[in-house]
Amino acid sequence: MGDEMADDAQRITDLVDIHALCARYMSYASQFVQDQWLDVFTPDGEYNAFGTPYTLERFPALLAAAPRGQFIGNMPVVELDGDSATGVQHFVFIDQHTHAMRLGWYRDEYCRTSDGWRIYRRSTTFMRKKGGFDSGEPHDPLGDG
Repeated sequence: MGDEMADDAQRITDLVDIHALCARYMSYASQFVQDQWLDVFTPDGEYNAFGTPYTLERFPALLAAAPRGQFIGNMPVVELDGDSATGVQHFVFIDQHTHAMRLGWYRDEYCRTSDGWRIYRRSTTFMRKKGGFDSGEPHDPLGDG
């Protein structure tokens, strides 16, 4: 019974840590925090939006190009597998100037590191007014075109 209780306690700890990790991401993105991305991503982490993967080196420019607003997200639904995990976190983004909303979800891969749980990969899927959902029009908001 002791091992089972220890396993349950570790699972609860892992879930709380991953939920806090995703909440930090939402807070950093909403407040345009520039220098804390290693608090939420692994050093080789990747964010995929609009069909384009971005490494941490490109995050400051990507964040600068993003509209200002508020992210509100649920706790992610997480599947744990030892030192890795996957999750889905739904969100609403509300534009600061127009109050227009974007609806979507993140599909994540998490990794336990020596500094705690971090996001290894995060991909965005948008829910569209016309119905359906997609990962956005493939374009690079930091590109020339």
